[in-house]
Amino acid sequence: MVMFVLALGGQAVAGMLEFNDQQRVDGGEPVSLFQYVATSTFAVDVAENWQSEYLQFFLFIVLTVWLIQKGSPESKEPGRAGAESDEQQQIGRHSDDHSPRWARVTGARLWLFSNSLGLVMGVVFVLSWLAQSVAGQAAYNSQRLGDLRDPVSWGSYVTSPEFWNRSLQNWQSELLAVLSMVVLSIFLRQRGSPESKPVGAAHVSTGVEG
Repeated sequence: MVMFVLALGGQAVAGMLEFNDQQRVDGGEPVSLFQYVATSTFAVDVAENWQSEYLQFFLFIVLTVWLIQKGSPESKEPGRAGAESDEQQQIGRHSDDHSPRWARVTGARLWLFSNSLGLVMGVVFVLSWLAQSVAGQAAYNSQRLGDLRDPVSWGSYVTSPEFWNRSLQNWQSELLAVLSMVVLSIFLRQRGSPESKPVGAAHVSTGVEG
């Protein structure tokens, strides 16, 4: 959390300096840090990174329920694809005294709790995507008005090359990072890391963390 706050603060300061430099070039007035963090420019930069991160984790959490990568510690063992049995998941009558309360019930509450991590990640992704689209539209229209061009609607913006260029450049980097972690962890080790297999584990060992 400390590193996140420092990085966000650093982004705000660096972004303000860059923004003010462009303001001087365009003949505008520099803004304060508090004014800058309230701009659509700052909001779209933050939101577009957040939505790509949450998309990455949403896909990773949900798809690894069914998809297996032999040899990767990030994967379940072959033969365990799917939502697994109630006994394996320790729910319902297979729960114990230490199980969360909603794991001991049935019906909608159990389904909701059973899928809560993926649902929350998906909702945050959608909200971040919407925030990016709204802030991006405002920043894009501000630029268009400065160039004496007509503003565009939200629908026109989210189907524009500008929006998808910003989105896809983030998505491809996140998906490459996940691909690299899943595949490289088959053959490479980091002693003591839960993201790595034990140093002496065989390359074909799957779902083993050390």
